[in-house]
Amino acid sequence: MTYNTNRYTIFGFYAIILWSCNVALIRSISEQMGPIIGGGSAYIAGGVVAVIRLFLKEGSLKRIKEIPLNYLFGCGGLFLIYTLSLFLAVGLADNRVQSIELGLVNYLWTPLTILFSIFILSIKADYKLIPGTIFALSGIFLVMNSNGSISFASFAANFMSNPAAYIFGFIAAITWGLYSNLAKFWGDPKAIGAVPLFVLITGIILTISGLLMTERNQFEIKTIVEIVIFGLITVCSYVFWDMAMQRGEIILVASCSYFTPFFSTAVSCIYLKTIPGINVWSGCVFIIAGSLLSWRSVAGKESYKK
Repeated sequence: MTYNTNRYTIFGFYAIILWSCNVALIRSISEQMGPIIGGGSAYIAGGVVAVIRLFLKEGSLKRIKEIPLNYLFGCGGLFLIYTLSLFLAVGLADNRVQSIELGLVNYLWTPLTILFSIFILSIKADYKLIPGTIFALSGIFLVMNSNGSISFASFAANFMSNPAAYIFGFIAAITWGLYSNLAKFWGDPKAIGAVPLFVLITGIILTISGLLMTERNQFEIKTIVEIVIFGLITVCSYVFWDMAMQRGEIILVASCSYFTPFFSTAVSCIYLKTIPGINVWSGCVFIIAGSLLSWRSVAGKESYKK
């Protein structure tokens, strides 16, 4: 690998670490402000900083005009859908334990990124992809049997207790898996990344939507601090991830993200002061194992070139 590839791949690792804080902050902000306005406020805060930084770069306006339109609108639309779905999933959770469950459902995007890369980027995979996908789905099955018993009846009952939240969780996983591949397929490595614009526009749309829905508005010192921190984390993680997807080793970065479900669950437990049951932790392990097997199925077979 070249130096630049190494550098952009490492940016992807930074994104994974930052993302581990997302579920905890999203749930905390949602409890105080509601998921839509809370998410919108954080994205506006981070988006303003990112856009200012973007336009301070020499020649940034010219490079923005060079952004491929299919990347700008296609990936921008997926970015908006993902963000909205994730905030609604975690924000609509009945309690904090369920918000951790939904965070893990969202992390199904890890093996999905690798699965989608076969069709979108023409990356070859071997037989390990099948058990990898089965393990990941089994992990979701365990997570959604958090009441202790393990059965399809329990899975269905848990899903039907809050179907909207779980549906949004699955939509988030699918859209981010697609985004991660299409950012490389549609993006131009020589053009400037549009993530700062995605973040700011998404924040504006979410905030307006939240105001129209008359969500509760509870501003405290803790709320403001969390919004600012989450906004900065959001911008940095998405910018890092977008650069990694466009210019780094997409399979290596996506596969290393199998650590994220565990880190995210651990951070959420500490920050939200709650401990999920053994099924959630077991499901987390299965998701990680599935992601690892999925990575092994394509390791060394990355063949996509712009």
